Amino acid sequence: MAHFAQLDDNNIVTQVIVVNNNELLDETGNESEAKGIAFCQSLFGGNWKQTSYNAKFRKNYAGIGFTYDPTTDEFNPPIIEEVSLGD
Repeated sequence: MAHFAQLDDNNIVTQVIVVNNNELLDETGNESEAKGIAFCQSLFGGNWKQTSYNAKFRKNYAGIGFTYDPTTDEFNPPIIEEVSLGD
């Protein structure tokens, strides 16, 4: 199974879906990210990137709220800021 992350206009992940590997096969029987993206777009529209559950590529498995950085081709987790609740 392959995993794809939908990105909003700011490259923030809004959902991650599982796609059957058969949907990724090109004419020669090789898996193609482009075929997977086209499949996702046919169902939901929008901008999609493949993500690796084992983090074999794009640094991290994408989760909702992660940011995709096109310069480094990586998914980065949200930055959590510490908040002081007072004394």
